[in-house]
Amino acid sequence: MNAPQFGERLGLVGRGNRRRGRCCAAAGGEDGFALPCEEAMCSETIPPAPESAVSRSRFAPAYKVLEDAIARRAFPGCAFGVLAGGETVLQGALGRFTYEEGAPAVIADTVYDLASVTKVAATTAVAMLLVERGQLDLEEPLGDLLPGFVVGRARGDPARHVKLRHLLAHSSGLPGYVEFFRTVSTPSALLRACLALPLEAEPGIRAAYSDPGFILLGKALEVRAGEHLAAWVRREVSAPLGLLATGFCPPHSARASIPPTEEDKTLRHRRIQGEVQDENAWLLKGVAGHAGLFSNVPDLLRFSGEILKAVSRAAAGAGRPSLFDRGTIETFAQRQGPQGSSRALGWDTPSENSSAGRRFSPYSIGHLGYSGCSLWIDLDADIAFVLLTNRTWPDRQSQLIREVRPAFHDAVRQAL
Repeated sequence: MNAPQFGERLGLVGRGNRRRGRCCAAAGGEDGFALPCEEAMCSETIPPAPESAVSRSRFAPAYKVLEDAIARRAFPGCAFGVLAGGETVLQGALGRFTYEEGAPAVIADTVYDLASVTKVAATTAVAMLLVERGQLDLEEPLGDLLPGFVVGRARGDPARHVKLRHLLAHSSGLPGYVEFFRTVSTPSALLRACLALPLEAEPGIRAAYSDPGFILLGKALEVRAGEHLAAWVRREVSAPLGLLATGFCPPHSARASIPPTEEDKTLRHRRIQGEVQDENAWLLKGVAGHAGLFSNVPDLLRFSGEILKAVSRAAAGAGRPSLFDRGTIETFAQRQGPQGSSRALGWDTPSENSSAGRRFSPYSIGHLGYSGCSLWIDLDADIAFVLLTNRTWPDRQSQLIREVRPAFHDAVRQAL
């Protein structure tokens, strides 16, 4: 018997089709998963498409890509879904939580650690909403919101010219990754260390994916919003869209229903299951701008559908307005400098040998997560793909996910 999901454990929602049309009960709990009952949350915005023999036959090559990946130990299991034209045309799951015999089977709404998909599904989403509400200026210097970033630096230090736009575009000049957790032991000490980082390049000159940049961006957005990131995401994104399985810091009672990401033998010395894998995010109490969000396929398809709804001509004027404005999507989907970068604002775009495969249009946005999760949205074709895995189980060694993602995307696009 499969482990129940977050909503079930909290008494918010039943399994499978039982989630349709049911209102959640108000519940207390840890950040992100105890959502209040609201009318908007009790209605489906995307018609569900349970796995069937017809869908398995239609998408047989895509299933084979994933089945072969499991056989090759690219990951022990996965959940996946595809949204096309406003409808879920594929949703399913394969494999188990781990390679152990008798491990729980993955189901279509199994919740995963999204890792860096947090950067778009939480942090960038916050930035998008604040911009369209006139509460955030992308040209604002980071030092205006986080004075600690510039205090003590020389007058001519390039850090004084880092703007929020640079952080979103990964062109701030900040280093790509720093193991803060090796040298500090508290959230405040980690933030101080992050604020004091020297730049490796002038802002806007070099594109280099940066986790510290998004840690600082998350903190800057908290300052501007006047609220903790997890609480703001829960109220302004998850609640309006009915994302019952999306949030930071899963309750202890729900951890067994989440596939583990690794056997940590160097820092926490335990199986990492239901708590964020990223060590810096863990030190930040599970809530950070670069990692920490948990979610499942149905929720991510609903989130993607909201973005597609904003740019779809067919959806214009139909039903309630999208959470996002078309102009906002177009602004954040536009590639940024310097020349040669595939980065938009927060989002990535398809490049040569992209994980999106060969069939996504240039007008597409997406993001990957270190844990093996990915989200890609083709704004031209009105299609979204979600693939969730724990490819880091048990020791982060497998890199086969790099082959699986484009092959899966190409196989589904061929079937469509």
